[in-house]
Amino acid sequence: MEYRQLGKTGLKLSVMGFGAATLGSVFRKIDEEEGKRAVVAAIERGINYFDTAPFYGIRRGETVLGKALKGHRDEVILSTKLGRYGSDEFDFSADRVPTSVEESLRLLKTEYVDLLIAHDVEFGDLRQVAEETIPAMQKLKEQGKCRFIGFSGYPLGALMELLGKVEVDFVLSYCHYCLYNTALVDKLGPEVKSKGLGLINASPLALGLLTNYPPADWHPAPQELKDAASRAADLCRSRGTELSFIGMQFAMANDMVASTLSGIESREQLEKNLATLDAPIDPDLLREVQAILEPVRGASWPSGRTENN
Repeated sequence: MEYRQLGKTGLKLSVMGFGAATLGSVFRKIDEEEGKRAVVAAIERGINYFDTAPFYGIRRGETVLGKALKGHRDEVILSTKLGRYGSDEFDFSADRVPTSVEESLRLLKTEYVDLLIAHDVEFGDLRQVAEETIPAMQKLKEQGKCRFIGFSGYPLGALMELLGKVEVDFVLSYCHYCLYNTALVDKLGPEVKSKGLGLINASPLALGLLTNYPPADWHPAPQELKDAASRAADLCRSRGTELSFIGMQFAMANDMVASTLSGIESREQLEKNLATLDAPIDPDLLREVQAILEPVRGASWPSGRTENN
C-alpha cells in the first residue's frame, strides 16, 4: 500500500480509502457482519483511511463502522461529516455543528475524528457555510473533537468560491477525478496546492457509471456520457477485463490526490479493489478507453442549489 501526505496536516493516507457509505446499506442492503469483517480485513491489508457520514443510512453507516473499529481506532484515520442528514435534509447552522459531531462520536465510539467535513456544501447557503459552519468546526478543532477540518461537494465552482472565504485543511470532491473528468486536479488542484491543502477524491467509478454494468436509473449523468461509458465497457469486456478495473487504476495513479475513496461492502469487494493496486495499468487499453470518452471529457451534471452551480 502506498501512502500520501494530506496537505500540511502531517497525516499520511492510504491511496485507497474505505468509503463506508456501503456500511449504511446506501446502495443495497448488506450483511452487517460481513461489512465489519471487511473493515478489519482492510486495516490488515494496509488501508488506513475510513470515511463515513450521518447521511449514510441515516447514521447506520457510522454505527456499523464504530462497531467494526473496536480495538482498531488507533490504527486508522477516520473522517465523518456534518450538514447533510437526509436526501433533502440539510442544516449548516452553527448550533447544529457540535450536536451533530457529538452524536457521530458516540456512534463511532471515539473521542475525536481525524477529519471533519462539511458535507455537500452546494446544498446550503455558501455564505452561511463560510460564516457559521466552518467557524463552528474550527472551535471543535480547538477543543480536540477533530484534528483537521474541510468541506466536500460536487460543483467545483462552489468549492473554489468557499476556498476564497475560509481557512481549512483539505477539500473532498467526487466524480471529478476519473476516466472522463480530471477537473479535480486540473481546476481545483492549483488552488489547493498554492494553499498547501490536502485533496481527497471519491467515487472514482462515477457513482457506478464506469463499470461493465448499466448505471442505476437514478444516475444523474447526461445520456451522452452514459452511452460513451457503455461503449468503453464493451471494449473492456471484449478484452476480458472490466472498465471498473482500469478506472480504479487511473484514479489512484495521480499523486496530487492523497486518497481515493471507494465503497467496500465485503471482503470479496475489498480484494477486487486491492487487485487494481497490484497490476500495472495497460497503457494501450487506457488510450483506447479515453479515446471513446474524449467527446464527453469533462462532462458533469448540476447538484445542489442553482446558484452554486
